[in-house]
Amino acid sequence: MAVGDVKSGISSVAGSGSLAIQPNGTEEWVVHNIYHQKDIGLYLSGSASGASGSFWFDNDAGGGIYARFSFHVNNSFYLSIMNSGSTAAYIGYDGILTHT
Repeated sequence: MAVGDVKSGISSVAGSGSLAIQPNGTEEWVVHNIYHQKDIGLYLSGSASGASGSFWFDNDAGGGIYARFSFHVNNSFYLSIMNSGSTAAYIGYDGILTHT
């Protein structure tokens, strides 16, 4: 893949499960849109300087989209999108590759 190429995905996520938007290796992405079919919670996950974990920073009820954002992710710091419901739901994203 080349810098500027689209990075995207869509997955069926089990109830109380999560989708990690986490590039492999040294890739870095900017995620612009997150699509969701049902209730979700957004978490920043990662580790650095001996500290690791994840924390919740937003949620959205029902189906919807986080549009025109600039979530910067790499293999160490990434987004975890949690399906807050008890049944499976589709969650998707799109953005661009900014570094290989």
